[in-house]
Amino acid sequence: MLNVHNLSVSFGGEYLFEEISFRLNAGDRVGLIGKNGAGKSTLLKLLSKDMPLDSGTIATEKNLKIGFLRQDIDFKQGRTVLEEAYHAFEEIKALERKLEHVNQQLAERTDYESEEYHQLMVDLNDFTHHYEIIGGYNYQGETEKILLGLGFKREDFEKKTETFSGGWRMRIELAKLLLQTNDVLLLDEPTNHLDIESIIWLEQFLTNYAGAVVIVSHDKMFLDNVTNRTIEISLGRIYDYGKPYTEFLKLRGEIKEQQLNAQKNQEKEIQQAERLIEKFRAKSTKASMAQSLIKKLDKMERIEVDQDDNAVMNLRFPISITPGKVVAEIEDLSKNYGDNLVLNAIDLLIERDSKTAFVGQNGQGKSTLAKIMVGEIGYEGKCKLGHNVQIGYFAQNQAEYLDGRKTVLDTMIDAANESNRSKVRDILGSFLFRGEEVDKYVKVLSGGERNRLALAKMLLQPFNVLVMDEPTNHLDIQSKNVLKKALQNFEGTLILVSHDRDFLQGLTNKVYEFRDRKIKEYLGDIDFYLEQRKVADFRAIEKEKGNASKKVKVDKPTNSFQDQKKLKALKNKLSSVESKIARLEKELKTIDQELLLNYDATIAKPGFFDKYEGKKQDLEKFMEQWTEITIDMENLEG
Repeated sequence: MLNVHNLSVSFGGEYLFEEISFRLNAGDRVGLIGKNGAGKSTLLKLLSKDMPLDSGTIATEKNLKIGFLRQDIDFKQGRTVLEEAYHAFEEIKALERKLEHVNQQLAERTDYESEEYHQLMVDLNDFTHHYEIIGGYNYQGETEKILLGLGFKREDFEKKTETFSGGWRMRIELAKLLLQTNDVLLLDEPTNHLDIESIIWLEQFLTNYAGAVVIVSHDKMFLDNVTNRTIEISLGRIYDYGKPYTEFLKLRGEIKEQQLNAQKNQEKEIQQAERLIEKFRAKSTKASMAQSLIKKLDKMERIEVDQDDNAVMNLRFPISITPGKVVAEIEDLSKNYGDNLVLNAIDLLIERDSKTAFVGQNGQGKSTLAKIMVGEIGYEGKCKLGHNVQIGYFAQNQAEYLDGRKTVLDTMIDAANESNRSKVRDILGSFLFRGEEVDKYVKVLSGGERNRLALAKMLLQPFNVLVMDEPTNHLDIQSKNVLKKALQNFEGTLILVSHDRDFLQGLTNKVYEFRDRKIKEYLGDIDFYLEQRKVADFRAIEKEKGNASKKVKVDKPTNSFQDQKKLKALKNKLSSVESKIARLEKELKTIDQELLLNYDATIAKPGFFDKYEGKKQDLEKFMEQWTEITIDMENLEG
């Protein structure tokens, strides 16, 4: 499908990667990983032919279609969401214009017996047939399905694209890409602008995708759920294994250990040979043996151990004075942007030392509430901070909070005070800004470097409440792991806005879901929230089937820990009963088929009717149990 051979790229005389080779086949779902600046996005640009090659070759099959989700997009103003998405179907739309022209000609002309009129009829038949073959009657339904999967609502379809934020426009671009019939998909950070539900939908879509996919992502769970192969770029080389990310790490560690052992054995062999050479060299009778050993050593291929880029930042958030028991009290809070009501009559109490996650679709008010709590924007209602509350805030759009005209060093010095100004260079060094890198201007930093600088800046002022809005965007996996560990060790109150499931695991004990201008509390971690949302979605679907005209009301999940334990036990019991029902139904179906095929021989078996009736009675008993358990579960959940 696509073959990369001896590909090299250098900037300023230094190689990003040198003479790398690999092949992409249909069905490959590759996770392209590496630290920020390793060359991942550059490799995608080379594969998509957005960049010329320095050296090496990229050979592709004839007529291979490659789709590339770029980070920078530019839409034509005035188009609706649907109109922009339909641009994925250029051939279909061109054929629609031809059909419209032919039908207009047929309606206007009256020369029914002429050759030209006859040709129009032939063209209409040919165009209609081709239109059907290329999916002309299905593309509108497919488009709506993809847009809904990526989080759009039907009422959004006719809105102009320029009324949406950059994150939502990126979703439109992703929808266009998924709708095209590409053989290879190149996705650069596709989950950066998606909420958790949309990420799960995208995982399912890509898992069933027939072509090849290359994904640059720092979302470990997304990579594990989607990919079947990992290519790591590290120190100019690539490491390519047919495993998803977590399995790749384990396998690469085992291989490195084997290399180290082999290298140690080889070193022993070399040292022994060198001792013999020294011993035999002076003796004329042994000189030939010494020469033979020297030749052997010269020919020996030295075992190399794969080198890892282990440079990671060092992060520990400072804690200030102890605040009051109530950190923030919010009552009847509302916020609108013009005619757009984002939050309506919100009540929320944040207590000291709590660890809280804000989740939900983009545009539902998560970042808005975070900005209200740190005093960034106005609102209606009440938002009162507690006694001695000192907030540290990490904003999602760091570019707006850092002055691009300053250097990295000046940014830190200006934010420091007399007590820690002397430590600025040490802090920057622990965040991988070393040597001449501290003299870089902020405007030339990558997204990951800006995030690191913003985190470093936070260490200059102690706080007891930490509000972080999408802190993992643009951070590589190693940096994310360091940040997560620092947050786990943070002794203050944490409020975390994030869509990264793997990052949230083990960080929070309470989840607030933002949906339809309201918030909903889930007393548990992110896994509990996802489990409850899945249950709630299925319940909503069943109610829609029963009465499509009724508005679906999703019950608030139980707040009792004991009820959660009971509910889990009931689910396990229900699963066991369902398995028994399925097994008995299968057995009874087999017996019924035997009766149809050979009635006399079947009933002649000893104890046949007793066993048959026994299985029927068991089935009825299990069906009754299933009903009772289901009712108990509904009562607990309600």
